[in-house]
Amino acid sequence: MTINKKELRNMLTGFAFLAPNVIGFMAFTMMPVVVSFGLAFMEWDIIGDPVFIGLNNFITLFQDRNFWYYLYNTVYLMLGIPLGMAFSLFLAILVNNKLRGIVFFRTIYFMPVISSMVAISLLWRWVYNPDFGILNNFLRDIGVINPPRWLSSLGWAKPSLIIMSVWSGAGHNMILYLAALQGVPQELYESASIDGATKWEQFRHITFPMLSFVNFFIVIMGIIGGFQAFGVQYIMTEGGPAGSTTTIVYYIYNNAYKWFKMGYASSIAWVLFIMMFVFTLIQWRLGKKSGEYY
Repeated sequence: MTINKKELRNMLTGFAFLAPNVIGFMAFTMMPVVVSFGLAFMEWDIIGDPVFIGLNNFITLFQDRNFWYYLYNTVYLMLGIPLGMAFSLFLAILVNNKLRGIVFFRTIYFMPVISSMVAISLLWRWVYNPDFGILNNFLRDIGVINPPRWLSSLGWAKPSLIIMSVWSGAGHNMILYLAALQGVPQELYESASIDGATKWEQFRHITFPMLSFVNFFIVIMGIIGGFQAFGVQYIMTEGGPAGSTTTIVYYIYNNAYKWFKMGYASSIAWVLFIMMFVFTLIQWRLGKKSGEYY
């Protein structure tokens, strides 16, 4: 097979357009991944030379009580996934009506998604402020004598972050549900109405099954995002109080950039990757078995 000059020029042009992306992937993704895998078997404080220690980092990791506690925190915060899905579906059903000004409400609900995470976190820090925050002021006005201290309380810190995550992520999932709702054939509802099905029965047997592929996508992305939780915790609580909102990624950050245990941080990162991969694989297999819409 011979390639003429025009085909060669077109091929080289294509490679030239791809080169920045390929170089960026190799430099900022592939290379760090490979280096982190090597560092997982070493002890390195950034200043000195790396020292090979075999599986010691992983052995220490599985004996580390902090790791298991922070894993619990990470999973606990994922309780916001089903709550957020329910809230987003509720909003999608509300805005799926042809009413005057409905586009305005869709835009308002979506605004937190395109807003800065830092700005949203600072806003909610003010909302949760125990002394002059809007939430506690409201609770005092309705007669609550000692309202929760929210972010500074061991019992309320994680629920506070869950409430915020549900609010800030509802708009994104609402759009996904809205697109799926508008794709449900109206003939199914008409047939169900003729057969005497109530609105709840229509939702249960028509609407919700037709949303299964959206549910699958949201759960997968929610689990992946949940395992990577870091920014909100860093800004709002700095992992406190007493580590009650420290997540696995936050623990990786502390080990790498506060305590300069790069090898140990890399081992945690690889264990986290394996966990995310296994959870995603399990959800994928369950999703394929549970319905034809996946």
